[in-house]
Amino acid sequence: MQALRNLIDEAHAVISTIDLPQGRAKRAAKLLESALSLTDDLIAIPPAAVTLGQRGGLKTAERGSEYFRQIASKRKTKSGGRPKRSE
Repeated sequence: MQALRNLIDEAHAVISTIDLPQGRAKRAAKLLESALSLTDDLIAIPPAAVTLGQRGGLKTAERGSEYFRQIASKRKTKSGGRPKRSE
């Protein structure tokens, strides 16, 4: 995303120094400024994996250490995977 922002910034620098007829350079410069602000906003947003990872940590904390002890003991005795649900 940062590379895209750099490319847009370079294009903006080139367009802003050129004088085209009918105000085309000004319009292109405005569009590139909008693209720069959009990429800045996208860079500021954390990736979705970070958000999902935070939720996963909360679910792990809800289960507690006893749950993971049971799973570990099942692995040691080679008696299957996760324990059956007890409701």
